[in-house]
Amino acid sequence: MELIVLGSWGAFPKADDACSGYLLKAKGKNILLDCGPGVLSSLANHIKFEDLDAVVISHYHADHMSDIYSLQYASDIMIKIGKRKRPLKIYGHNEEEVFRTLEYRKACEAISVCHGTKTDIFGIFFDFYKTKHQKICYAMRIECEDKVLVYTGDTGWIDELATFANGTDLLICESSLFNHQKGLNEGHLTAGEAGKMAFKSGSGLLLLTHFPHVGNLDKLRQEAGNEFDKDKIMIARKGMHISFS
Repeated sequence: MELIVLGSWGAFPKADDACSGYLLKAKGKNILLDCGPGVLSSLANHIKFEDLDAVVISHYHADHMSDIYSLQYASDIMIKIGKRKRPLKIYGHNEEEVFRTLEYRKACEAISVCHGTKTDIFGIFFDFYKTKHQKICYAMRIECEDKVLVYTGDTGWIDELATFANGTDLLICESSLFNHQKGLNEGHLTAGEAGKMAFKSGSGLLLLTHFPHVGNLDKLRQEAGNEFDKDKIMIARKGMHISFS
């Protein structure tokens, strides 16, 4: 498995950057985890749009899915000009009306997921866990052969989420707040809580993401490092590659 960071900002992207989006490459397939603003442009630096096999959306806040609608146009055009042979599969929960908008002509197929289910996406297995957030959101546990990746999506602290992430090789964990901001924005983690999540789950690596727009991001790493091994903590940056051998 290989993960490429396409964007890592919360709420809105910084210049020449993007919000939440991660390209997972496994078993010869390309799967996009979230599709926030700026992600589509970033994606084009790594693969052709017709080579994207699936998208999995954690939740329907704009900073995690607004580029999906431009991606639908891309999929439609690629089919019309013969570069794409089958609809793009878009996975998301069906507990909000937004789910219906994931379906687009013959270009995109919407497929529902829910808490506690295991979904086979081209031989890559996804489990979903409902998080603590203002909108319905699902963390993802992704297993391919003997490697495990967990992406928290957006969430406040939940003890059980650490159990869901148990033994993961890579934990992609939101860290929207500095420690002194705890409680400022419900449904989000502090950097210290992200480190605690990695420690309690026994994660191999921690990738901090979903950043605030004020403050020094290196301080997030320092605060997470008070709870987890600093040498195993990374700050998500656009274009970053992480491989699992």
